[in-house]
Amino acid sequence: MARFALILPAAGRSTRFDGKTKKVFTELEGRAVWLRSAEPFVNRDDVHQIIVAINPDDRELFERRFRHNVAFLNIQVVEGGEERADTVAKALAAVDPTCDYVAIHDAARPCVATEWIDAVFAAAVEHGAALLAIPVADTLKRADAAGSFAVETVARSGLYQAQTPQVFRRDLLVEAYANRSSLAESATDDARLVEAFGGRCRLVPGSPLNIKITTQLDLKLAAAILNLLPSSKPEPPAGPFADERAGW
Repeated sequence: MARFALILPAAGRSTRFDGKTKKVFTELEGRAVWLRSAEPFVNRDDVHQIIVAINPDDRELFERRFRHNVAFLNIQVVEGGEERADTVAKALAAVDPTCDYVAIHDAARPCVATEWIDAVFAAAVEHGAALLAIPVADTLKRADAAGSFAVETVARSGLYQAQTPQVFRRDLLVEAYANRSSLAESATDDARLVEAFGGRCRLVPGSPLNIKITTQLDLKLAAAILNLLPSSKPEPPAGPFADERAGW
């Protein structure tokens, strides 16, 4: 059985949430958002290490509120960096070398279902790298420099919205992060770094239910979504996800 490590980046500033509260520490139906994001991975036989990366400024608060959870769930805590890529790099340095794969999951994405984790893990083992994604459904508009007027309609054909988990062979991810300096500003997710060094990331069907909490409204939506998460696997969709050319 392949061995996976999980990294939960939780060092963000949450500036779009409410300006005061860290969204990952906010309670969602009785448990902190980051805990709900971690819990689907905790009892998996293939997950051998879970690392949460926090902002150094949050260390005292985190230990006061969550030290018992961390100890009970055997979660390792590291301090992150200034940017998300710095945070992931610090967590990656703490990954057990015996783990074959590294999964990176947003600590603010608490509505991930086990079946989606199963699927993206299996795809990573087969192709070397995989991520959850959903086709863009809405019409896309490009705005002017001021963001006031639409100046162009962007074709949505072939466009997908990336989600997490994103899962990679550990050696591929380590190499990508070792050479990330040239892409520090343009890399908005880990798949971008791997792609930049020749990797191909398998697209795995995600779900609109797998939301990332950014605002207070997202928190309310997540509370409703928790009651809607699937309990059985759906039929695989047709289209690009069934196309083997999308593989590694």
